[in-house]
Amino acid sequence: MEVTIGVQNVARELTVETDADATEVGKAVDAALASPDAVLRLTDTKGRTVLVPGRAVGWVQVGESEKGRVGFGAIS
Repeated sequence: MEVTIGVQNVARELTVETDADATEVGKAVDAALASPDAVLRLTDTKGRTVLVPGRAVGWVQVGESEKGRVGFGAIS
């Protein structure tokens, strides 16, 4: 699952590839936004942990990972 996080006052977003499903990620985001002192904590596919203060989260996009495309497109 690919999770993209927009952080307030930061020009670039964070993209995390995680093994968690959309429900788990949604619960983590909800918990981080529920309290001003909470932290959004996600673990990526390599076991690294990403921490974002809940008060700094601007937006979160959760979606399926796009698999790498191999080969050539259709030629018309």
